[in-house]
Amino acid sequence: MEKTLVDADFKQPVEAESTMKSTVESNHKQIEAISNPENIQKKLKYLDVIQVVSIYTVVCVSSIYEYAKENSGPLKPGVQTVEETVKTVIGPVYDKFRDVPFELLKFVDCKVDKSLSQLERHVPFMVKQASSQARTVASEVQRVGVVDVAKSITRDIYTKYKLTAKEMYDKYEPVAEQYVVFAWRSLNRLPFFPQVAQVVLPTTAYWSEKYNQVVQHFGENGYVVAAYLPLIPINRITKVFIDDGRAPVVSSNGESVQRQ
Repeated sequence: MEKTLVDADFKQPVEAESTMKSTVESNHKQIEAISNPENIQKKLKYLDVIQVVSIYTVVCVSSIYEYAKENSGPLKPGVQTVEETVKTVIGPVYDKFRDVPFELLKFVDCKVDKSLSQLERHVPFMVKQASSQARTVASEVQRVGVVDVAKSITRDIYTKYKLTAKEMYDKYEPVAEQYVVFAWRSLNRLPFFPQVAQVVLPTTAYWSEKYNQVVQHFGENGYVVAAYLPLIPINRITKVFIDDGRAPVVSSNGESVQRQ
């Protein structure tokens, strides 16, 4: 009796070792099958990673199942019986549909390829040019440093868009003034608005003047940002209101005087 127990104790590590060896050999065979030249044509162009991950997952799960089955002990005959039954029932269905997942991935992969090809043809030239300019700026930064490149880009933008901004300002400033007068006339028809305006306008005129002084100070000290900050044309707005004949005019001491 003791001899039988000792023999069983020696057999269990040997069986486990042999099972592990067979599992490792099976894994190697399946991985070699993946890289087989006959299967290279089945590789996908963009979704290849999904195919590889799924194959390796199946390999790992099957290895764990084989190892668990070999070490199931007295349950092994029952496991084998269930396995044979499942193979008998599921086998024909599996043989019929086993290529469907790959064909589906292949279909999606072809759609991705076509979409990227269409995108490549329809990408605007300016986008490609912007990408090229970004690479140029990156190499320039590496060569001369960030500060010098930033100064150069700022200078180019300032040179290109200064005249355009000034033209737009000169074009739309009179229109804006006319809309201000129209809005003022409309608001004056509302009840209690004239009384509120008598209180608000002096404060607004004061802070507008302060804003203009700050912008002029920035310009005198050479700050580039001052060129992009428009001055509030207080005198011109006041003149428009005076010409309108009904708007309040702010005097120099901050008081509001109603023109009739």
